[in-house]
Amino acid sequence: MTSRRKFLAASTASAALAGCATLRADCDLLIRNGTLYDGSGGQPFTGDIAVRGDQIVGVGSVTGITARHTVDARGLAVAPGFINMLSWATESLIQDGRSQSEIRQGVTLEVMGEGWSMGPLNPAMKAGILKDQGDIKYPVEWTTLDEYLRFLVRRKISCNVASFIGPETVRIHELGYEDRAPDAAELARMQALVRTAMRDGALGIASSLIYAPGFYAKTDELIALCKVAAEYDGLYISHLRSEGNQFVEALDELLTIAREAKIRAEVYHLKAAGQANWPKLDTVIRKIEAARASGLAITADMYTYTAGQTGLDAAMPPWVQEGGYPEWARRLQDPAIRERVRREMATPTDKWENLYLAAGSADRVILVGFKNEKLKPLTGKTLAEVSKLRGKSPEETAMDLVVEDGSRVGTVYFLMSEDNVRKQIKLPWVSFCSDSPSLAPEGVFLKSSTHPRAYGSFARLLGRYVRDEKLIPLADAIRRLTSFPAANLRLKQRGWLRPGYFADIVGFDPARVQDHATFEKPHQYSTGVVHVWVNGQQVLLDGEHTGAKPGQVVRGPGWKKV
Repeated sequence: MTSRRKFLAASTASAALAGCATLRADCDLLIRNGTLYDGSGGQPFTGDIAVRGDQIVGVGSVTGITARHTVDARGLAVAPGFINMLSWATESLIQDGRSQSEIRQGVTLEVMGEGWSMGPLNPAMKAGILKDQGDIKYPVEWTTLDEYLRFLVRRKISCNVASFIGPETVRIHELGYEDRAPDAAELARMQALVRTAMRDGALGIASSLIYAPGFYAKTDELIALCKVAAEYDGLYISHLRSEGNQFVEALDELLTIAREAKIRAEVYHLKAAGQANWPKLDTVIRKIEAARASGLAITADMYTYTAGQTGLDAAMPPWVQEGGYPEWARRLQDPAIRERVRREMATPTDKWENLYLAAGSADRVILVGFKNEKLKPLTGKTLAEVSKLRGKSPEETAMDLVVEDGSRVGTVYFLMSEDNVRKQIKLPWVSFCSDSPSLAPEGVFLKSSTHPRAYGSFARLLGRYVRDEKLIPLADAIRRLTSFPAANLRLKQRGWLRPGYFADIVGFDPARVQDHATFEKPHQYSTGVVHVWVNGQQVLLDGEHTGAKPGQVVRGPGWKKV
């Protein structure tokens, strides 16, 4: 650390702390002697952090003050709390607000809303949520997205939460599960729902275009909704219409939406799915970098695994799913329709995203989540194993399971190349996500299996890829977990270790941080994260959860804008 930087850090700290002098203690918390990674991506420096209430009030050489609580962070990397760019903790936080699997990796903000957001809801949608609940049961005490986020905070959560609004949700709100375009009046009402959500602090629009009914939305519909989000400086973020056979064309659609709606855009969980499509990643990277060079604000995020998790709906054509689950299940009991579905499941196509074929074989498809208690003994088995047990083809078995379970059935598909994962990690415009709920190896969560990314995405980045393989410097990894996504989301006072910023702070041991979850045994916590503070309150102490639940709603740039 240069003498000038030491002077500036000390001056900043002294100035920020000046207002604390009248208190019996200058601050509530002093984190001493940590190796500070401030979020900039620059070189770390040894220093202190002072916290008063929920905010950082000093960073650098903090001397001559007292604190109610002091933590010696010697030997630890101390960084802003990590941001999970795609979380499915929408229900798991209702069940257990501690957010254990993610807090223990240093995640302090869960960003939700891919395709489906938890509002706005109409009465039919509320009834559908109640009917479709699996192991986690909860009341639906909200209507708008804002009311849902407030509902979480009232119930008490350890992490902060934020959400996009899902165009799938506003489509269902106005059109149900029909495969058609909205008329002018319906589209206007959909835009009004987006406008309300943006004013309530939604981060932008988040589409998921391989799944019905999101699949039914055409490009012009998405542009119309994104134009509203753009009025509030929102972000358009998308699970592309294809990550496989039409990967390049699907990216072109995102770029078209960004240009036409004049909106910043991001690719959800960047990947090339299916071995035949792995070489396409280079073309996609070139296109994104060319768009960035031309002035478009295009970014991406990713998880650090070669398998994805979704459902058996991603193995079947969208037409059979029109009308929602009840109609889908009814059709799957019609012999003629079953034969057509079986044939289409086994036939390569560029008309829809077939993850069953992209995986390559039924033994690369793991069944991890059942709703029906009678089917839970099949948890963790491959589709190939279950089809052999039943004496049917994998395609027929998949259809039977959807009908019997009353759900799409949680499914892991092995799709990606490890070389591509490494290539993406090196890209400076990529942030990180789990694309999973936040879980704990206890209680109701053990009734299903899961993808190891729920327990290991961020620790795996810091341990395997940063420390062990040295793909990128630790400082840059932290930047892309903190200030970079915070800037993309236009978050105020988050993502940096700076005076005036909220005290979302993580202290971890770079030599010991490690993921332990596997596909065979996914319910295992990561280790190496020692301390975590959320809004100035310690939620992880010496690697153990304190029980504190200080999480708040974090709002986007349109909040209160009129």
